[in-house]
Amino acid sequence: MKVLVTGSGGLIGYESCNFFLQKNAEVVGVDNNMRRYFFGEKGDTTGNITYLESLSKKFRNIKLDIRNRNDVLKLFEKEGHFDLIIHTAAQPSHDWAAKEPFTDFDVNAVGTLNMLESFRLYSPKGVFIFTSTNKVYGDAPNKVNLIEQKTRWKYDNKQIMSGISLNGVSEQMTIDDSTHSVFGASKVAADVMAQEYGRYFNLNVGVFRGGCLTGPQHSAVELHGFLAYIVDCAVTGKPYTIFGYKGKQVRDQIHSRDVVAVFYEFYKNPKQGVAYNLGGCKENSISILEVIDLLDKDFGLKLNYTYSETNRIGDHICYYSDMSKFKKDYPNWKITIPVKEIIKEMIEWKNRKR
Repeated sequence: MKVLVTGSGGLIGYESCNFFLQKNAEVVGVDNNMRRYFFGEKGDTTGNITYLESLSKKFRNIKLDIRNRNDVLKLFEKEGHFDLIIHTAAQPSHDWAAKEPFTDFDVNAVGTLNMLESFRLYSPKGVFIFTSTNKVYGDAPNKVNLIEQKTRWKYDNKQIMSGISLNGVSEQMTIDDSTHSVFGASKVAADVMAQEYGRYFNLNVGVFRGGCLTGPQHSAVELHGFLAYIVDCAVTGKPYTIFGYKGKQVRDQIHSRDVVAVFYEFYKNPKQGVAYNLGGCKENSISILEVIDLLDKDFGLKLNYTYSETNRIGDHICYYSDMSKFKKDYPNWKITIPVKEIIKEMIEWKNRKR
């Protein structure tokens, strides 16, 4: 088996490489550490690449920029057929995207098109997995009626809109008439193009609209990586800022190992141009205030935080994924790592690195 993983030094890319190396696959990574350009030293992915290289001789990383069309085409031509392509490379922050819209669009949309066309030309019998984002829905999920509770917002079961049920946000949620952020818009372009390559060209393409994909190896920063960044601040004593919504905004958290298990199920029985939501679902949802309380009561970590009334543009107030569609198509998959265990792993990882 031969696997290509873009963004191989990032959280999901790293986990994907590790997973398939354990299955004795040949894994080619593509990562030019552009995350460091986005987020500075804290975003550096060099350590993950170095570890993967030490883990197996079947892994090699290529420092290639996916924006360079000719280089991507040459890579596919030279390497020959890939059984599986996991495309995770991206500019992942909606805050950062507004600073450099050209860069954001070229990485997220143009880079994805370069990958898809290379896949069509040189590996058309393989499987292509694209990691999209729940930001393709923009702030449409905020238009549902919400009930304010002591520590979180929740959906009002008397006022559920199309695309949202008490199970969370489904793929029926509209992507129109909402504020996406520049990042969300570039990912919409890539998301729809990936679906089209599957449907129009009859290729095995899966689109996964991720919520908060996380884990201990997450190189989180203030602008990206909600849970891992809070934990990092709590462990190191750095100040943390809550942006709006009283700190009651809710996200579902899914461990990177459970994410890659989703990819593997799809690889074994692929479909053509299908989009799935991907997240921790209602069972693994948690608000900022609930994270702060859990860190204090269960782990003895007090977060030094301040509150800003100004929320981030296009930010979701309450979001957790309804994965009913994926679970119906792939009934063998389930969440295996609860959110408390995710936080425990993060704390242990941070303490080891200190």
